[in-house]
Amino acid sequence: MKEQGNNTHRVSSIGSHGRLSKPVELGNEYDVEITDRGKSGSTDGIAKIQGLVIFVKDGKVGDKIRVKITAIGERYAKAEIVTRT
Repeated sequence: MKEQGNNTHRVSSIGSHGRLSKPVELGNEYDVEITDRGKSGSTDGIAKIQGLVIFVKDGKVGDKIRVKITAIGERYAKAEIVTRT
């Protein structure tokens, strides 16, 4: 904390664009396990990395896979399967 006069300021871990940093980076690969399915009719599987929801195209519950991050949103990321283990 940094004090300036009577005001107290907190420093947080916000990225360069004023957003909280995410546990994944665009284009990087991660090992995940699909733990849930997307909405009805969706072919997406759902995994989590440090609490961030990852929608994995064609992922099936129980799959242990390596994925590549293809998009990052405010509360989620999208990924495609690189390899199945």
